[in-house]
Amino acid sequence: MDMKKSILVIILMTVMTTAVSAKVLRRQLSIFQASVPETETIASENMEFVYDYRCCVDTTGQLEDNVSSDNMLLQIGPEGLSKFSSYKNLTVDSILMRSTHEQIAQAAIDGKLSTGEFMTIYKNYPDGKLTHTEKICQDWFRYEEEMPRFDWELTDSVTNVLGYECHAARCRFRGRVWTAFYAEDIPLPEGPWKLHGLPGLIMRASDDKGHYTFECIGIRSKADRPITMYKVPFNNTDRKAYYDTRHRYEINPYAYYETTTGGQITVMDENGNPQAGAYDPVELPYDYIERDWKK
Repeated sequence: MDMKKSILVIILMTVMTTAVSAKVLRRQLSIFQASVPETETIASENMEFVYDYRCCVDTTGQLEDNVSSDNMLLQIGPEGLSKFSSYKNLTVDSILMRSTHEQIAQAAIDGKLSTGEFMTIYKNYPDGKLTHTEKICQDWFRYEEEMPRFDWELTDSVTNVLGYECHAARCRFRGRVWTAFYAEDIPLPEGPWKLHGLPGLIMRASDDKGHYTFECIGIRSKADRPITMYKVPFNNTDRKAYYDTRHRYEINPYAYYETTTGGQITVMDENGNPQAGAYDPVELPYDYIERDWKK
């Protein structure tokens, strides 16, 4: 067994099960990967914006730590093309590419290689389409859809984000009511995630429940980071099938891992005994950002 394989065996995964009551159970399976997939450049970049992204992972309020967060990078390219992806993952990729096997192992032990959101959104790639890529467990998925249409209603509300005067707009989109604040001084009809279509960059956005929020926290008006995509064997699917797969994984990640990889996981209780019911599906205490996925 070579050094890379040894490292993978030693620090392959972390299993976390958090229980508050019989009704609330959150399972997480963090799989460490000691290499970075090859990438292909699909466009050059003109500007970039960093967003603080937060989502509620327990809408019942019973989990003490009920918010998941990440810094996300919006890269603006030519002809309306953009990419929205995890800034944390870019940092981890950079560490992996410049480190030795021993340094990677130590960084993982020190917690410096914890990954962020694997959701990546490409707008107008290909032209007129939106492409969503994401890693679920060990597999990569990709689907395309027509660029979504947002029927924004402009309102009189005004706020300030990073020194920019921002005006508000509201709309209903796929099961959630969104309020977005856009800056006319940044004349880009762009925004975080799939949000777009206003007369200025969307600097802040949240749904009416406050379960999903985005806020711009950094701007680089002159940037030259290439817009890339991983060169991995994507499972090409559609939006409905993607959510079905993600849901199947999140209600029972241990069983999903074993079924799709042939590996094995043993979940122990605090006494070192196999945990009863570890492979029973659980009810998720949250819903996805697009609530129409069950239809």
